[in-house]
Amino acid sequence: MRVSTAQFYFQNAQQLSGLQSQVNEQVEYLSAGKRVLTAKDDAIAFGTLTGLKDSLANIEKYQRNLTQANNRNSLQDVSFTSAEDIMQQLKQTFIQANNGALSDQDLTALSGLAKNSLEQLLDVANTKDETGGYIFSGYKVDVTPFVIQPDNSVKYNGDSGVRELQIAKNVMVDTNQSGDDAFESVNNDKGDFAVQYNSNTSGVSLNRAVISNPSAYDTVTNPPDYNFNFTSATDLNVTDGLGNPVFSTTTYVPGQTIAFNGVEVQLSGNPLPGDDFNLTPQESVSLFDTVKGVVDWLNVGTNPANPAQHSVDYDELLGQLDQALNHMTTRRVDAGVRLKLIENQESNHLDSELYLTKGQSNIEDLDFAKAAADFERSKFSLQAAQQSFVQIKNLSLFNYL
Repeated sequence: MRVSTAQFYFQNAQQLSGLQSQVNEQVEYLSAGKRVLTAKDDAIAFGTLTGLKDSLANIEKYQRNLTQANNRNSLQDVSFTSAEDIMQQLKQTFIQANNGALSDQDLTALSGLAKNSLEQLLDVANTKDETGGYIFSGYKVDVTPFVIQPDNSVKYNGDSGVRELQIAKNVMVDTNQSGDDAFESVNNDKGDFAVQYNSNTSGVSLNRAVISNPSAYDTVTNPPDYNFNFTSATDLNVTDGLGNPVFSTTTYVPGQTIAFNGVEVQLSGNPLPGDDFNLTPQESVSLFDTVKGVVDWLNVGTNPANPAQHSVDYDELLGQLDQALNHMTTRRVDAGVRLKLIENQESNHLDSELYLTKGQSNIEDLDFAKAAADFERSKFSLQAAQQSFVQIKNLSLFNYL
């Protein structure tokens, strides 16, 4: 077979190039510590690895969300704990104030403490997260949610938005509680209605007012507000917001249930002629309204114009303070439930990450002993080919003449 010089060089160049490529590939495997770098190495394994890497990337994203969700809910938990402490101190101050031995100066000092509690609660409600956003303003993270007014009332400027983060494929978690839910939706201690006393010389008070039969509660035919008027200790007339009579009795007994229009009402105390009050629908009471009521009650001093009504106001404010404390505890529990969910999901992700990482390692990790042997073998083959080429290319028939 005749072999030309050009063909000789071409064939040897191809052989050397192929052997050099093998050495280079072995270097890449050794440098990366992987046996599968591209689909040509192992198409099936490469496809499996792609799926594993996508799953690990999703877990990394979820872990970032978990960290953020944990920080936000932990901050809520701390905030509600602070609010609980403040409310508990305020309650103790209020109980201390209901002492006939105290002077006006004493009540003024206690009023100052109550005002401090209001300001502390306002500071808690305006808490910011690590990004500088308000955690209780709903979606309006750049808007100060609660602003105190000149009369010590507090206005809410946020909305009811609740932000969420995805912490697993099918799991979302709330990262905030809106300010209206957190601080303005405290259950009304009296039920579904608020009371406004127009005249109260006996000290009669509302004990409970609830919508007991929603299907019978007709606000079109008999709209609230409902007016209760005692013409004697036993004569009671109740009218709706249009002045229509909805209930009347001449044999009222203290503590009896007064039922009308799907509503049930119970009173405490023995009424006197002329006692008069209104019931207005109100299922919840702002925590700040309650604290303002405490401050206002303390500012009345030791000589209220109507001692009987002043005593009723005290009992109602104390009951609403208890409701506010329960509400703060409930809000804190909600944050705690989410923190537990985050903790469990984080643990699940760690287990999954360990399993996926192990699977990835089993598929793509390099057997260094075998790879090193292959590399040495490839390198030896390359060196041998190079040396052979050098020797052969210098041969000539003249060497044998």
